[in-house]
Amino acid sequence: MADNDNIVTGKNYGIGIPQVTEGYFLKGCGHLEWGMKDRLSRIFNPKSGHTVMLAFDHGYIMGPTSGLERLDLTIVPLIEYADCIMCTRGALRSIVPPACSKPISLRYSAGSTVLTYLNDECLLDIEEAIRLNASILAAMVAVGDPQHEGLTIRNLTKMVDLGTRYGIPSMGVTAVGKELVRDARYLSMASRVCAENGAHVIKTYYCDKDFEQVTNAVPVPIVIAGGKKLAEREALEMAWRAIDQGAAGVDMGRNIFQSDCPVGMIQAVRAVVHDGAKPDQAFEIYETTKNA
Repeated sequence: MADNDNIVTGKNYGIGIPQVTEGYFLKGCGHLEWGMKDRLSRIFNPKSGHTVMLAFDHGYIMGPTSGLERLDLTIVPLIEYADCIMCTRGALRSIVPPACSKPISLRYSAGSTVLTYLNDECLLDIEEAIRLNASILAAMVAVGDPQHEGLTIRNLTKMVDLGTRYGIPSMGVTAVGKELVRDARYLSMASRVCAENGAHVIKTYYCDKDFEQVTNAVPVPIVIAGGKKLAEREALEMAWRAIDQGAAGVDMGRNIFQSDCPVGMIQAVRAVVHDGAKPDQAFEIYETTKNA
C-alpha cells in the first residue's frame, strides 16, 4: 500500500486536450477486443498492414514432402525472415526454437490424408492452442465439397467460438477440390462464407482474373496461399499482383522452401509485401542472395 505521506498530487491532467483513441489498422478488425488485436498486430506489420507467413504444415496430410524432409535443416534458417509461421503442433514442439519469438499460426484442424479422401477433419483442443501460445488458429473449410462442406464449416464455427473465448483469432483456409475451379466466383464465395461464419483472416488462392472481386467481397484481411511450386519470378509476380489487388499478405510454403535459394526467395517476397517492390526488383534480391 502506498505511503500516504509521500503521495504527490497529480497536476498534468491535460485539461482541454481530448484523449486520443487510435483506430485499428487492419481491415474489419476494429471492433475486436484487445487480446485479439494484440495478436493480429504481431502477425500483420502495423506499418505496412501486411504479413509474410511461412507455411510448413503440409506434412499433416502429405508427410515428408519435398523440402520438408528435415525441417531443422530447411525451415529453421528461414524463420527469422517470416512475420509469422504456420505449422502443426508436432513441428512446433519438435523443431521451432522457442526463443524465435515469432507469432504462431497453428494448424488447428487434422484428419484424412492425400492417400484417402481429403477434408474429413476434426479440431484440436483449445487448451492445446493456449499451451502453445498460438497467435491465430487455422482450419480448412471445404466449400463445395458435397461430403465435407458442412463438417468443415461446423469446425470453423467451433474454432471461432473457442478462440473468441480466449482472445485468439481464427483463420479460415479455403480448400479447392478436384471438381472446384480457382476462379473469382468460387474464391469470393468460399472466402465470404468463412468471414460470415466469424473467421478474422482468410487464406485463399490467387486467381489471374478479377481477384479484386475476391478481396472486395470479403470484409476481413485476405492472405494468399502460394500453392504449387512456380518459377521464382512467376511466384514474385503472383505475390505482387495479389498485394496490388488488395491482399494483406502471403502465406507461402513450397515457393520458398522448394526454391534453389530459400533465404533469397523469402527476402524477395518480403520486399514485395512490405516495401512495394516490383517483381523485377524483388527478383534481383533473390538473384543477388543466390549468387553471393
